[in-house]
Amino acid sequence: MSETKPTVIVRRVKKKGHAAHHGGSWKVAYADFVTAMMAFFLVLWLVASTSKPERGAISEYFRNPSPLSGTSSTPAPGMAGPGGASTSMIKLGGAADVSRGTSNDPFQNQQESIPKAVDPDSRQQEKKQLEALMQELTEAISKSQALEPFKDQLLLDLTPEGLRVQIVDKQNRPMFDLGGAALKPYTQTILRELANYLNHVPNRISLTGHTDTAAYSTQHGYGNWELSADRANAARRALVDGGLDEAKVTRVVGLASSVLFDKTNPANPINRRISIVVMTRDAEASALAGAGSPVALSPAVADPDVQAAQVPAVVGDAAP
Repeated sequence: MSETKPTVIVRRVKKKGHAAHHGGSWKVAYADFVTAMMAFFLVLWLVASTSKPERGAISEYFRNPSPLSGTSSTPAPGMAGPGGASTSMIKLGGAADVSRGTSNDPFQNQQESIPKAVDPDSRQQEKKQLEALMQELTEAISKSQALEPFKDQLLLDLTPEGLRVQIVDKQNRPMFDLGGAALKPYTQTILRELANYLNHVPNRISLTGHTDTAAYSTQHGYGNWELSADRANAARRALVDGGLDEAKVTRVVGLASSVLFDKTNPANPINRRISIVVMTRDAEASALAGAGSPVALSPAVADPDVQAAQVPAVVGDAAP
């Protein structure tokens, strides 16, 4: 009997050659390529939108990004010193411009705006303009039917602060109601007539209210300080009603009886007055210098009214 040999079956599994390419690795490579292209075009845009000094500062930064001085002998524009990172803000079409002081920190030592001094020639020209305005007002008062009856109550003079027009009380012709800030009708007429002339000059004006030494007070603490400030503000409203540009008013002050016109007779009605000053450029610069940065008074601002007006409690409310 012959032996039967078992049949051996070999199974070969053939792998398809393209199966390995169906993975996700190509997506990663494509994303890297797109990112690189975006960075490339971003660099091109930065180079095209910056100036040569700014490109020099960027180049120096990548050479030495440390805030300390580097080894470069020639600092690029905008650099703090030889080498080192730039301390300047690079403008790229809208970045904030940060001014620098003596410090390397761009956020310190920022220069404050200081009013420029007026040169002597401008002062002399301005003085002539104020003298011409004074002459014009003097002639207008003598010729005007509305102002002529009150010419003895209108006092004009030139002070270091500017042209001063004072409207004073008369014994039988006060400007305001007794103890009040309501203007008499003829006082309103005077102020409205003056507004036409004050509007012709570019200078700003200040208004100051004065009282005599007669004590005036109420249970609510309303005294001569408040009364003089309210009267100055009432005069401002009358000038504005007469056509004066409201933006020309720089200061409204009440000085009570601290600056008397007639010191020998404190009860003289002339001490009750309103002072309107057409300010010089120097006086205007001092008035607009701002409360945050005190400015020393120049010799051109030596008027007693101005010096007394430095008392903080004196300033009146300029609201309508």
